[in-house]
Formats: sequence, structure tokens, C-alpha cells
Amino acid sequence: MAENKERDEVSGIDTTGHEWDGIKELNNPLPRWWLWVLYLTIIWAIGYWVVYPAFPIFSADAERGGTKGSLGWTQYSKLKQEQADIVAVRAKHLEHFHGSSYDAIRNDAALYAFALAGGEAAFKDNCATCHGTGGAGSKGYPNLNDDDWLWGGKIADIEQTIRYGVRMHDEARQSQMPAFAEMLKPEEVRDVATYVHHLYDGTASQEVFAQGRALYTEHCAACHGADGKGDQTQGAPNLADAIWLKNKDGSVEAIRAQIMYPKHGAMPAWQGRLDEDTIRQLSVYVHSLGGGVE
Repeated sequence: MAENKERDEVSGIDTTGHEWDGIKELNNPLPRWWLWVLYLTIIWAIGYWVVYPAFPIFSADAERGGTKGSLGWTQYSKLKQEQADIVAVRAKHLEHFHGSSYDAIRNDAALYAFALAGGEAAFKDNCATCHGTGGAGSKGYPNLNDDDWLWGGKIADIEQTIRYGVRMHDEARQSQMPAFAEMLKPEEVRDVATYVHHLYDGTASQEVFAQGRALYTEHCAACHGADGKGDQTQGAPNLADAIWLKNKDGSVEAIRAQIMYPKHGAMPAWQGRLDEDTIRQLSVYVHSLGGGVE
């Protein structure tokens, strides 16, 4: 104990007798209420330690490497219960969903909401990488928000595409545009490209495009149609709506490149990778994005 205790002249408080480089330590004990709060928190901690899992042990009965506590409650057991509850609710909806037609699903608000929720989750996990989170697509990947469909926009058509993909399965839809680089002369390719470029603005019928129109009729109309509006049974794109998949500007040069050396995309088949209910939920969700056809 320090023997050199004295009263501090400034504060009027006794010192402890300790001094460091001329600085004297005042004797200011902690308030009683503060000490009682400290004691209570210690008691609370001990009680919490007993009641809840808190101490790491290595035992076969240990809950993830720790004591179970006298209540037997753990976050893991709570998680398991909540997951079991979710599975039970989902199973109830799936039972109803599984046996319902698309029309019945759309006419049942609760079932439709369930399908949309499941489809949205599956879309973000499996489809958003190519088509974008909102389904807006990008260069080479179709926009699913508009009504410009290659293979049809009805729910059944969408399901067919999701199930078997494009060019990736024996049951997948197949389309193949030939390369015209060696079939047409360079000036002929440019004439066709110029004609196609003007299909959407209504000027393609002008006499100045007659050569391109004649070549288009001979080589392209069988798939894309005489009016250029495409054919969904063949997966032939609509060339008259100014919506371009392989290029975003629809320039004559970009169309010319596609005619000469066409690019063909592919979509994986999801049958066997996703269960039946998830495929149908995805179909409902994609149809709801804005471009679905009745």
C-alpha cells in the first residue's frame, strides 16, 4: 500500500499515494450502482452459459462441437425446423401445382404467385447469366421482355424451349441459316443487306431496292417470309421489326456480315438438370415478363 496519501488541492479528493513523474493518482472508486451492474452481467453470463449452447466441447452428444444447454435450443435446431416448415408449405403448393394446367395456374392467384416466385428464383440461378436479371437479354441473347419470339411465345412454346434448349438436344428445335459468302457475289450480298435494312421502315418496296428484293425473294423468303416477318415454326427471325439479336444497330454492314457468315446461338437443355415443376415454374415466369403470347 502507498503510504504517501494526501488530499489533492484542486479536486479535494484523496490520492492513493501513487505518483508518476509528478502526476498523482486520485482515489475515485467506482460507483456502487456500476459495480452491481457488473456483478449482474457476470451472473447473467453464467446463466446464459448454462441455459444456451456456449462452451466448445468434443463429444458425440455435442451440438456442432458445443454444449446443448439446459433448454436444448440451438440455432441449428431452429434452422432445421424452419427449413422443414418451408419444405412442408412448398410441398403443399407443389402438389396442387403439379396437377394443374397452365390455365388453371393463371386463374388461381395464390398458385400463380407461387409459380412466379419459384420461376424467378430459378431464373436468377440458371438463366440470368445470359438473358440478364430482368430478362432484357444482350447481344446474341434474346430479350424475353418483348413479343419478338424465335420459336413462339405461348407458355407451351416457352416450356419446349426451356426443356430441350436450342441446338443442344436431340429433341431441341433446330434451325440453320446457310452462309451466302460463296453463294452470292459481294455486291449481291450488299443489295440484300440494304433491302433487309429497309424492311422495317416501309421503304424496301422502292425501286432502288429492286435488285435486293429479287435476291431476297429467291434466297431468303422461304424462311423469313415474303414480308420479312419470319416464321416461328422454323425459328426464322422477324426482319421487319427493327429488333436485332446478333447486332444491336441493324446497320447494313452488320446485316451483311450475318448474311455472309451467320452466327448461330445455342441454349442448353434443362430437362434432366431441373425438375419438372421448376421447368414449368420457369415457363410461367418467362411468359409473365411482358412478351408472353396468349
